[in-house]
Amino acid sequence: MTALVTGAGGFVGGHLVKALLARGEDVRAADIRPSAEWKQYHIRAVNEAGWDLGHYPSARAVAEGCDVIYHLAAQAGGMGYISTHKADCTLSVLADACMIKAARETGARIFFSSSACVYPLSLQQSPDAPDLAEHMTWPAEPEEAYGLEKLFAERMYLSFAEDYGVQVRIGRYQSIFGPAGVYKGGREKAPTAFCRKIAAARLTGEREIEAWGDGTAIRTFTYVDDAVAATLAITAGDYGQPLNVGADETASIAELAEMVADIARYPVTVRWVPGPVGVPGRRGCDTALVREKAGWKAQVSLREGLERTFQWVYAQVKAELGL
Repeated sequence: MTALVTGAGGFVGGHLVKALLARGEDVRAADIRPSAEWKQYHIRAVNEAGWDLGHYPSARAVAEGCDVIYHLAAQAGGMGYISTHKADCTLSVLADACMIKAARETGARIFFSSSACVYPLSLQQSPDAPDLAEHMTWPAEPEEAYGLEKLFAERMYLSFAEDYGVQVRIGRYQSIFGPAGVYKGGREKAPTAFCRKIAAARLTGEREIEAWGDGTAIRTFTYVDDAVAATLAITAGDYGQPLNVGADETASIAELAEMVADIARYPVTVRWVPGPVGVPGRRGCDTALVREKAGWKAQVSLREGLERTFQWVYAQVKAELGL
């Protein structure tokens, strides 16, 4: 079996390629970035750098001969990025459209990486908001631009399944984090951002770090190995509707910072400052349907995932500081 991973030079894509190779599959890894900028580069894969999958001839060519397509390529990042790069985020729909057309033409099964940002913001405002279940997307009120693009792409993929019989699988990722992820530069999410800030504080002797908001926002954070396992399980399964990919555990942003500081054995004071946009009060993940339909449940606790992530980020920061 030959699998195509788009966005293979990115965070989750690199981990997915590694997992597929470990299973003995033939893997074609494609990304628009030059290979020197890939987060992971696996020499046993057929690596296709510089491919603009928003151009249909390129998407069709790279999909040729593949049995399964894992479509992860997208403009993505934490709230600091998606709230300030709305146009770029919406343009991900070009690659989405080209890859579903390519799947139809080649007969490949296709997995689409969606996001919890598709859920209505009005359901996430209070600290006691319910866990978000798959049926709650309509009436639509997603995260502006990024969430709307993901929700539209979901509907597009489901329409191709209904009209043309394309084998579509959809996973809604919930704040994926882990080693080899983005930890600086503006696209990072809260777990790796705190790992970087506290690592730098420990290495330089600082005792205060800065973070957006007031620390009360509650999130589901999902370790990357669990996300990859969910992606494989959903793609192999028979269920063709969207499924949440998230842990059952939630934590506030303040609790997240405290946990990272404890792992680092370096207490810090957090100075909370206004962020670029308002953030939902609580985004929890209902995992009942994915357990039922894909037989998947997150296995790595938040603390264990943060321990692994902090070790990796600490090594990166230490090297950058020349220590």
